Amino acid sequence: MSKLFGFAGSDDFCPGGSIYENPKEAGRFLSLGRRVDLYYPPSKRSRNSAPFVFNQESFEQNKQVSIDVLPEECLFEIFKRLPGGEERSACACVSKKWLSLLSNIHRDEFCNKNTNLSVKSQDETTEEQEIESCGYLSRSLESKKATDVRLAAIAVGTASRGGLGKLIIRGSNSVRPVTNLGLKAISHGCPSLRVLSMWNVSSVGDEGLCEIAKRCHLLEKLDLSQCPAISDKGLAAIARGCPNLTDLALESCSNIGNEGLQAIGKCCPKLKSVSIKNCPLVGDQGIASLVSSASDVLEKVKLQALTITDVCLAVIGCYGKAVTDLVLTNLPNVCERGFWVMGNGHGLQKLKSLTVTSCQGATDTGLEAVAKGCPNLKQFCLRKCLYLSDSGLVSFCKAAGSLESLHLEECHRITQYGFFGALSNSGAKLKALAFVYCLGLKDLNLGLSVVSPCESLRSLSIRNCPGFGNSRMAVLGELCPQLQHVDFSGLEGITDAGFLKLLKSTETGLVKVNLSGCVNLTDKAVSVMAELHGWTLEKVNLEGCRMISDSGLVAIGENCPLLSDLDISRCAITDFGIASLALAGQLNLQILSVSGCSCVSDKSLPALVKMGETLLGLNLQQCNAISSSTVDRLVEQLWRCDILS
Repeated sequence: MSKLFGFAGSDDFCPGGSIYENPKEAGRFLSLGRRVDLYYPPSKRSRNSAPFVFNQESFEQNKQVSIDVLPEECLFEIFKRLPGGEERSACACVSKKWLSLLSNIHRDEFCNKNTNLSVKSQDETTEEQEIESCGYLSRSLESKKATDVRLAAIAVGTASRGGLGKLIIRGSNSVRPVTNLGLKAISHGCPSLRVLSMWNVSSVGDEGLCEIAKRCHLLEKLDLSQCPAISDKGLAAIARGCPNLTDLALESCSNIGNEGLQAIGKCCPKLKSVSIKNCPLVGDQGIASLVSSASDVLEKVKLQALTITDVCLAVIGCYGKAVTDLVLTNLPNVCERGFWVMGNGHGLQKLKSLTVTSCQGATDTGLEAVAKGCPNLKQFCLRKCLYLSDSGLVSFCKAAGSLESLHLEECHRITQYGFFGALSNSGAKLKALAFVYCLGLKDLNLGLSVVSPCESLRSLSIRNCPGFGNSRMAVLGELCPQLQHVDFSGLEGITDAGFLKLLKSTETGLVKVNLSGCVNLTDKAVSVMAELHGWTLEKVNLEGCRMISDSGLVAIGENCPLLSDLDISRCAITDFGIASLALAGQLNLQILSVSGCSCVSDKSLPALVKMGETLLGLNLQQCNAISSSTVDRLVEQLWRCDILS
């Protein structure tokens, strides 16, 4: 027997002695009798003469699985030799320990497949490696789902399925929040990461961002919001490790200041977009360094709720050579001089869009200088700026010769003189004009000088300006004969008489009309609009027009073949009006809203079903006369239509 097994013949397998400390234990397993369940050892009886009962269940409990007793170093070496991503994903599902080990192995640390025995060809191996580095996949974690374990699973699972290209984290689990370990796992397993967005993640600090910078060198977009543990150190690491960064967005990051922005400006030559909001440590030095360093490539700049001064705007005006979009919001320390210097810097030659909100420096003089210094300005939006007057607005429009869109909101010093002055002095390129909640825009029975028409204007929006009424509607129609889009929502002072003058003065057909909240308009206005412009109308909103009834819908059904979107919520519509729409053979509505129409009942079911042949969206909310059974039948029959009830 000793020759068969190849040992010297000694009865002792272990030269150092028996593997059992107690000889009785050896006898229990080496001298089993016929009856396995009940066994008496042949050795000398112990004081306790009770029999030993062999139970398979207790044996399995005492027995340990051999793979679990291996040290982590051994498991690490085994995992490094797994042939592919599918095998790694399968192993990661075994336990959190295995998942943690696998997520801490960098992709470059896995053994080369060419050195292992594999039936895969060289071409197949190369193709798999290319797929893993492309970064096709996007993953988003929110609130409770945002944990380190899920990030580790993402790092392991996406490697063989195209690679992770975009990671979004919104909030964090309150018990097991996302920490630096989670980002470390992402950095090890996802070198293809190009977009990282983290909002309200307080437990991730500089260490986690440094891990991303070490291995995710393809990162192009970084978005951080409410991340108080991240400071200039982490942002500087991103700057050094991610030279391909093109987009940077920072919001409410209390520990990020000028040093981090300076590093971004020096080390990221491809930076195109910067958005910084409510970061108290960011000042003139950081913004100035960033803009001057990226002068040739920086295209979009958004600054909001910062303590910057006129110096910062001066730097933007001089070095913003490539800037096309500029947004300035709530900058209390910027005065009129800042806007004046920015305009006279003559560096914003490529600026096309400018938005200014709640800036006390946006005065007549400052904005006129900006208009003169930005010859290619096409879109200008001004919100909550109380120091702009009528003369300032007219001067701005005269200087901005390329202006195509003008939007003013809550600028209460603007009156009808400024309104009509902007229309007549905006040149031949103005296409869209909007005034929203401007309390100074009132009907005044004062003579206006003769103004030339604005032939280029296609869109006119006057919303929620309670003083605007009928008196200037006829003049408005004469000044804007080529209107296609009209939005008069919330103008309670408009009646049929004023609106009809505008309809008759418009030469081209209206395409989109929003009259929501115009409570004094009646069926007459709707009927005339349908007769004069029905051949071009595509979208009509009559929400809240309580004096519009079924006769208005009859006119729409007969004259509007191109209409696809109709909102008649809270109108005096009944089942007859809905039936008239259904009987209009040329009408092909895609979206219909009858929300709050209390007179529309279950009798409209056949008409709604018939219109359902083209409907994609139907709003039946607050239609109390429509029963739930009718809604269920509509849901069943109109399977391609989204129904709100």
